[in-house]
Amino acid sequence: MIKFKQEKKSRTLNTILKGLLLLQLSYLFFSCGNTKNEKDLNQVFRYNEHKNIGSLDPAFAKDNADIWAVNQLFNGLVQMDDGLNVQPCIAKRWEVSLDALTYSFLLRDDVFFHKQKLFGKDSTRTVKASDFEYSFNRLIDTKIASSGRWVLNKVESFSAENDSTFTIKLKQPFPAFLGLLTMKYCSVVPKEVVEHYGSNFRANPIGTGPFKFKRWEENIKLVFRKNNNYFEKDSNGKKLPYLEAVAITFLPDKQSEFLQFIQGNLDFLNSLDASYQDDILTSKGELREKYETDINMIRGPYLNTEYLGFFMDSETPEIQSKLIRQAVNYGFDRKKMMNYLRNGIGIPANGGFIPKGLPGYNATIGYTYNPEKSKALIKQFKEETGNNAPEITITTTSNYLNFCEYIQRELQKTGLIVTVDVIPASTLKSAKANGKLNLFRASWVADYPDAQNYLSLFYSGNFAPNGPNYTHFKNENFDTWYSQSFTETTTKTREKIYSKMDSLVMQEAPIVPLYYDEVVRFTQKNVNNLGINPINMPELKHVTKK
Repeated sequence: MIKFKQEKKSRTLNTILKGLLLLQLSYLFFSCGNTKNEKDLNQVFRYNEHKNIGSLDPAFAKDNADIWAVNQLFNGLVQMDDGLNVQPCIAKRWEVSLDALTYSFLLRDDVFFHKQKLFGKDSTRTVKASDFEYSFNRLIDTKIASSGRWVLNKVESFSAENDSTFTIKLKQPFPAFLGLLTMKYCSVVPKEVVEHYGSNFRANPIGTGPFKFKRWEENIKLVFRKNNNYFEKDSNGKKLPYLEAVAITFLPDKQSEFLQFIQGNLDFLNSLDASYQDDILTSKGELREKYETDINMIRGPYLNTEYLGFFMDSETPEIQSKLIRQAVNYGFDRKKMMNYLRNGIGIPANGGFIPKGLPGYNATIGYTYNPEKSKALIKQFKEETGNNAPEITITTTSNYLNFCEYIQRELQKTGLIVTVDVIPASTLKSAKANGKLNLFRASWVADYPDAQNYLSLFYSGNFAPNGPNYTHFKNENFDTWYSQSFTETTTKTREKIYSKMDSLVMQEAPIVPLYYDEVVRFTQKNVNNLGINPINMPELKHVTKK
């Protein structure tokens, strides 16, 4: 049985047509007195976003679309490489005190803000430690209401010691803190420009990044141009970036986006939609032969776990029963599900909640397909409770209906009655946060690359709606280990604690891990050095086009 609540369609023909028109005219925009020659035209990197960007202010860089754009315009103290290692950025080096509470950053002296007349005579100036002090104060200012305020929750104080030294003091040791500082929320912004534009800084961004803001017609196009004054160089000493510009379109329809990519009007495709996945990929997840001469495909682990969550405070006996929760985990073949529904893209989640690709991941602590074990657990539940018709309802959105239908079919073979309820994404988000759903489909993409971020979903102090513990899982041992992980500075020891916590969660089964996602990137053959990373962050400063 499937209950389906129709979602409102936000796409309009007018928006799609405007987006298609932009794709055809994108080069014309650059020819209007802004482009030197045809070579420059060939150095425009073009990609599409499915929804409008909300803000170009890093203090509000919450969604992927915003983060990707902001990443081209702004820099912070540190940055993450493709191997999830923290590297210098505006801070050329740093020191951490023996008690792991004080971080001292020494800044470069050759980092300039993008040119803007508000800076005065030279239309720019160098970044100083006081700029980071201003930017961090702005981040925690309740009047600004930044969505990234939480990033500095464990910070006791911060200050500019002089023009080149910025110091941060923590309330308690936090080994993942440097990773947290790589988030775009922590980018540096100039006080004089921000205070001039106020809330409209969102559409008049001035940063230090490899590209500078040029033009934005919301829902239509967004254009960045090369920052010729950028401070980073490649390994051969050549200045970055190589590209002349970045052009972003906003086609909301994924099928239209795919067609534009196949026609060569987009350089990069970062989504895999059911409408075209069988056309571009084989059942084994390989690029089809007809596209091999024109397209490159890159894939790798993505720090995203897709799962089903049980609301542990539910009064429903089936949800309260560990027998049923474990039976669901044993009751369907994840590998078959991935091959059947995703053309093999994604890693079956037979480990814990921590995804593959992140330290702390353990492939042995989860559940493998065992229908007989599932049947036995459900039979035991029936005998112990006298309930001969146990039933659960999975609540999901239309995008994941096929997954939930597959699980429904498989579980009903074990003697469990399963209903699938489909509701709009906004409704599910609210109901999940407020404990209105007994069993829901969800995903968790890392806020920062540390397993502690995933395990925060099971700490009792993080009960939703005031935190990310949507299942309301509570366990004293888990809480103790979670607190201990904050004070453990030895990486290997901390990973062992993470694995132990994850194992406990899987034993109690408040969740059903479905799969660990993968980043899949398609590019035109003439695009080089885009690379790939587990946080799915496009670094365009290294990209070249032949």
